[in-house]
This record gives sequence, C-alpha cells and structure tokens, in this order.
Amino acid sequence: MIKSNKKVIIALSGGVDSAVSAALLKKQGFDVFGVFFRFFDGASAKKSLNKAKKVAESLDIDFEIVDARKEFQKKIVDYFIKSYKKGITPNPCVVCNREMKFALLFALMKRINADYVAAGHYARIAGQKLFEAKDKTKDQSYFLYRLTQKELAKIIFPLGEFKKTETKKMAKKLQLSVFGEEESQDVCFLSGTDINSFLKKYIKPKSGNIVDERKNILGKHKGLSFYTIGQRKGIEIGPSASRQQREAIRASGPGPYFVIGKNLRKNELIVSNDPKKLFVKKFFMNKVNWVNKEIKLPLRAQIQIRYHASKISAKISSGKPSSAKPACRTGRATAGKAERLIVEAKKPLRAVTPGQSAIFYKNSEVLGGGIIV
Repeated sequence: MIKSNKKVIIALSGGVDSAVSAALLKKQGFDVFGVFFRFFDGASAKKSLNKAKKVAESLDIDFEIVDARKEFQKKIVDYFIKSYKKGITPNPCVVCNREMKFALLFALMKRINADYVAAGHYARIAGQKLFEAKDKTKDQSYFLYRLTQKELAKIIFPLGEFKKTETKKMAKKLQLSVFGEEESQDVCFLSGTDINSFLKKYIKPKSGNIVDERKNILGKHKGLSFYTIGQRKGIEIGPSASRQQREAIRASGPGPYFVIGKNLRKNELIVSNDPKKLFVKKFFMNKVNWVNKEIKLPLRAQIQIRYHASKISAKISSGKPSSAKPACRTGRATAGKAERLIVEAKKPLRAVTPGQSAIFYKNSEVLGGGIIV
C-alpha cells in the first residue's frame, strides 16, 4: 500500500483522465506536482496546455511546462516517418509512452526528488506487475509493455479500478473545467490531418505495380509507404487499367482486393481478392520486453496484435536470434533487441502487420510484448 504525504508528479495532458487522476491523488494526501509536456506546436497543443494550466490552478497544485519538442520530433515523429519509408506500420503511442512520457516523468522525479510518477492511463499495477484496467473498453495496458518492474514500483495509475463513466462523473462532481471535453482518437501530432496527407510532406511517392499472388499486374500503386496490411480502400484497380491489366484483372477475379504484402525490392504492392489470405497463424517478433521477469519459454499465453483486438491463445517460443549471441540460452525469457520469438496462434489472426506491437497476457497480467516482423 502506497503511503500518502509523498510527492508525486502527474502528467497533465489537459484531458479529463489526467485531471481526475490528479484530484484523486491530492484527495489521498499526496503532494501533487503537475507537469505538461510540450511535444509539438499548433492550435491543439496550445489548447491542451491552457486546459492543463486551469486544472492545476483549480486543484491548487504546483505546475511546470517541459519543452520536449526536439526529443519528440526525433524519437517519435522521425521514427513514424522512417517506419513508413521502410514499408512498415509503426505504433507511435507505444514508443511515446516509454521513450517520452515516462522517461521525462522519471527524469523530473529525480530532479525535484519526488517519490512517484503518475498518469491518467487505464491500467493497474500490483506487486510490480502490470495488469489490464477494470474498464476493458478503455484499457491502455497494450501501450505500456515496455515498462520495467523497477519503473512500475514508482508508477501510480489512479484510474485503473474505475470505469470511464465513473471518471466523467467524478470530473463533474469535482467541477473540473475539462469534464465535458471530447476525447481525441487520432495520433496526437497529426492534429486532425489524415496519415497519408501527413506522410506526403516527407515521403516522395514512388509509383509501382499492384500485383496478385501469381504476379499478374493489376494496376499501379502510389507508393508502398501509403498502404498497410489488410487495407481495402484506396487500392485503385480498374479505372485507368491498360488492356493487358484488364485481362489480368479478369483472370484474377472480381474484387474487392486487400493488401496482403509488399515486395520492397521490386516496389510491388501484393493484393488478393481472397479474404482468407489475410489470416496467418504463425509469425515472428523482435525487440521484446518482458515485464514479468519470471517467464520461461516456450510459453502458452493470450496474444493481442493491435489495440482493442481480440486476444487469441498462442504458443510463444524462442526463434532464431538476430545477433550472434543466443537470445535464450537457458530457457528463461530475456529482454532486448537480440531476442527473436516465434508466435503460433491457436486460431488464424487477421492482418498481422509488420511494425505493430503484439502483447502477451496471462489472465489480465501483461507479461511482455514486442514488434511484429
């Protein structure tokens, strides 16, 4: 049980979740210190800052603004762009939580000699282990698998035991200025811009062939960076096809077509009109982090391949390491970029996408996770 009268730093985003979290911590007797991380410029960022200031003022807590724009550009935005250039689909929120938000919180904790850090995430911590939130519809444990047990010992998630509806009621009861605010569902730095429009500012489109599995040319794509596995909309097959392409389309069969792969070397977008081709039972992962250090491989667990996706039972075992050193000599799970895992799902999974994170769960505990390759 965490004792009160301790100093805790809470990340205030300007949203209802972090505001209620700060209020709950103060009510529990903590010396609360609010911080707003300035990650990027623009009207939405300025609005969020103003809301965070009002929350700190209404709660009468210390407040600081940390300018992290350069670090955010390098670690999150540049990573986002480079991933798409490589033809993979990144998950910036996973990287941001570990490399930005909590890294900055812990740096500030050390600087001002605080005892804990906190955030308005829907997740639970117990005994240095990470668990899903009570509210499964808002659970954010998927984005937190890169945290370590040492870090979890110093983190508080005040909302882990609450439903989102309860959080909103508390915000209204506490008369917090943000209680009626709508939530943003987009990648924060896009600020309402769609992904392809954003990417076109940094990636020069390189057209190439759209092919089926038999290598028949069905049309032209606008650049592999602008497509992802499982995509259906935006695949232009037919309208401006040549005679040869129309014959290939007839031979391949009627649509709709789905993206099932990319050939980066040949700059080809591979599509199929058979939805079954989107499903696989076996894939590889790397850049693995084990939250629970007691895990041994092979392991039977539930796996989640994207946020809010259904969990499927799977066998996770050590694969061929990506370096000369074995990833798992003794059978005990290790963490780090060298580890490579093989995942064999009990049921086929739809649109397993390189670059996305896959997370391992046992009951409601987050065991760890990594990147799909």
